[in-house]
Amino acid sequence: MSTKGEHQTVPLSVLLKRESESEKIENPEILHGQASQSKKGEDFTLLKTECQRAMGDGVATFSVFGLFDGHNGSAAAIYTKENLLNNVLSAIPADLNRDEWVAALPRALVAGFVKTDKDFQAKAKTSGTTVTFVIIDGWVVTVASVGDSRCIFESGEGGIYYLSADHRLECNEEERERITSSGGEVGRLNTGGGTQIGPLRCWPGGLCLSRSIGDMDVGEYIVPVPYVKQVKVCIS
Repeated sequence: MSTKGEHQTVPLSVLLKRESESEKIENPEILHGQASQSKKGEDFTLLKTECQRAMGDGVATFSVFGLFDGHNGSAAAIYTKENLLNNVLSAIPADLNRDEWVAALPRALVAGFVKTDKDFQAKAKTSGTTVTFVIIDGWVVTVASVGDSRCIFESGEGGIYYLSADHRLECNEEERERITSSGGEVGRLNTGGGTQIGPLRCWPGGLCLSRSIGDMDVGEYIVPVPYVKQVKVCIS
């Protein structure tokens, strides 16, 4: 409280919050960096900022980030890096406004993953890859993932949120149940004499992941349908 004639001070943090709340920021500034270590040359990244698209209400921009952790060769990771974005965008109807475009993204991501997998398997190559794919449009972050490459969001308050799902059979009970209920088997590598080693794997094939793109040699139980999460980042 202050008496008449006294000057009341306001903390700087309060002034900054008032200023941020009074200004409507359409697009946040996105800063990004990259660091990687690929031992086998099978891992690839995709960074595309300021992508433009024509909409019914003008031109808008969005950013795309992708991580492709290949296995059994690099072919699937390279193919997915080069084709996934186009397949996702092709699944979105034309002439949508911004809100409609964002709302259509989750379904388009699923369609894009499935098409990319189908087209790659038609090439009869046995390579596979995990995919973590992020599209940022304004304050909306949409993530689609298969495999075990993670997308982690850290809030300004220090909270940690996982925007992807781990599709490793060792830690995902729901995926183990999906495979066994469909007729597949989940177990460790049997070295003979009843001794089992290593992580849980899907048989036939022996892959320790339950979802990926490619991997045509491991059977029908490994699927390309991604886990999709869409969040809106709020300024507080």
